[in-house]
Amino acid sequence: MSTSATTPQVLRLANLKAVLSVMRANGAVTGTDLIEATGLTRATAIAVCDDLTARGWVRELPGERLVGTTKGRPARRFEFNPAAGCVLGMDVGMATATALVADLRGQTLARVSERFDKPPATAASRRATIKRVVASALDEAGLAPSAVLAAAIGVSTVVDRHGNVAAGHELSEHFDIGLQTEVFSDYGWPVLLENDANLAALAERWSGVGTGVDDLAVMLAGERLGTGLIESGRLLHGCNGGAGEVGTLELVDGVGSQDGIARLARYWGNEALAADRPTLIRELVGPGTSRVSARFVFEAAARGDEVAQGILERIGLRMARVIAVLGTFFNPELVVIGGAVAASASALLPTITRELPRLTATPPRVAVSEFGDAIVAAGAVRLALDYVEEHAMELVPADAPA
Repeated sequence: MSTSATTPQVLRLANLKAVLSVMRANGAVTGTDLIEATGLTRATAIAVCDDLTARGWVRELPGERLVGTTKGRPARRFEFNPAAGCVLGMDVGMATATALVADLRGQTLARVSERFDKPPATAASRRATIKRVVASALDEAGLAPSAVLAAAIGVSTVVDRHGNVAAGHELSEHFDIGLQTEVFSDYGWPVLLENDANLAALAERWSGVGTGVDDLAVMLAGERLGTGLIESGRLLHGCNGGAGEVGTLELVDGVGSQDGIARLARYWGNEALAADRPTLIRELVGPGTSRVSARFVFEAAARGDEVAQGILERIGLRMARVIAVLGTFFNPELVVIGGAVAASASALLPTITRELPRLTATPPRVAVSEFGDAIVAAGAVRLALDYVEEHAMELVPADAPA
């Protein structure tokens, strides 16, 4: 194709993307606003707005006169249309599948979770559960499948930069179940697959405690430790998707495994009960059982129980060593402890921050996430939104005129 035929098309596409980007980042805008933000002429800016309106990405608002003016035509105003479609973000773990439906500004419209069958469900059973969760979430949001412009899924195993589950890793068989080909193929959506900790990192940098931090590590720390890494604003995958995997923690003195905060709290809490140590944990658990949950250990510690406080001190010392490894190898500015356990993990921060300077010459700041157990699904929403923003001119919004 000749340059003379291609250049106007490329320029038009660039103008469409530039104007849409400005609108997505702002509220209502006028032609003057767009001229200042993009450098386009007024005629071009208005023509692009008309094109985006026809495509369904933008909606025109009633004209508005400037303060103090009474003559002339009111300025035309436009705004991004967040209801032009929606995105779907999913967290598919070992035990539970969660789906978030969000509009194109990332506002949550619906959230649905369902546990997988026990014992470990078959691939067919897991796929069926995921399909039910997706259908229920869309129904709760009041949207048809055709409104979804992109879907992203986080899984608890290694995923390479091309969105493929990496074979040969622990747990990979539970997630290499045809999520893209068999679960979502009937919908015709673009479907993105990513590691859960990587999505947690995207969520935190997007709208969490890591907002604006370019060198960031987010550690999912509930049952098993997993880390998502952002370096210079880029998500790190490594050549096969293994960046941030922490299986080698078994070699670290004072750590020894990938066990997370919740698992350690349960294990050491049960250990204390088995040793018949006097502790409030037993009262919280109840008589005739030894089923300790992490919640009971944290609650007992908050109420001054010395045994529980000792357990949290041990966990804090161990997490400090894990974070020191991250600080030494990757040198992040900030490490965020995320997942369902994050709300309780703030009790560990005094120990962690006390110990870090003794363990590494490059101690990062440490914070706890505010996303709770929605962190992975929120990151999946961000990944799906990134796809929509990059491919907007190739997608057909649900609000596009027939």
